[in-house]
Amino acid sequence: MQALLDDYRHQGLRRKLVDLLRSKGIKDAAVLEAINRVPRHLFIDDSAFLDLAYADQAFPIGCGQTISQPWTVAFQTQLLGLRKGEKVLEIGTGSGFQTAVLCALGARVVSIERHKPLHLATRSRLDRLGFKANLIYGDGFKGAPTHAPFDKVLITCGAPQVPSDLVLQLRVGGVMVIPVGSGAEQVMLRLTRTGPAEVQREEHGVFSFVPMLAHKAER
Repeated sequence: MQALLDDYRHQGLRRKLVDLLRSKGIKDAAVLEAINRVPRHLFIDDSAFLDLAYADQAFPIGCGQTISQPWTVAFQTQLLGLRKGEKVLEIGTGSGFQTAVLCALGARVVSIERHKPLHLATRSRLDRLGFKANLIYGDGFKGAPTHAPFDKVLITCGAPQVPSDLVLQLRVGGVMVIPVGSGAEQVMLRLTRTGPAEVQREEHGVFSFVPMLAHKAER
């Protein structure tokens, strides 16, 4: 496990990353500030990638998963339209980087991870870094009904379809951001639950995520 070193060089690299994200169309000042506060290099265990921690690219984190590129994290977070104090369900904890960004924005985060090694490592990492989130090991398709309703739901893996259980756990007026598609690419959707059985749908470009696998939690 890395020492908690976050020096002037790391902070300078984060500021450059924030400038890059701003130039690529991220306009939400709160999202940019949250990314500026989260030391991404401490979410990458493989020392081979540490020198590139603030490049705008994804990296493998084990269990066949990746830490998303910063622009994707910023884009999804911006789509959420998050307000401080809102309760967010995140599907796909992964390294915990996106989780930490949500926490830095003042969200109350419940996050589900299906890979036990990632769940355990990320729980330890977030505790050490002081980011408080309720982390659950389980099936993301089932969500966290005992914690519902949620103001926002964020899915950080490619879903073959919109999970109906997750829509039902979203409050009326709440927003879900989810990449949907069963192939190598997915369409980023922003869904607003406008009534008990009504959902407004917006499309926001094509992305490529690791798949969200159904009805399964892996050890």
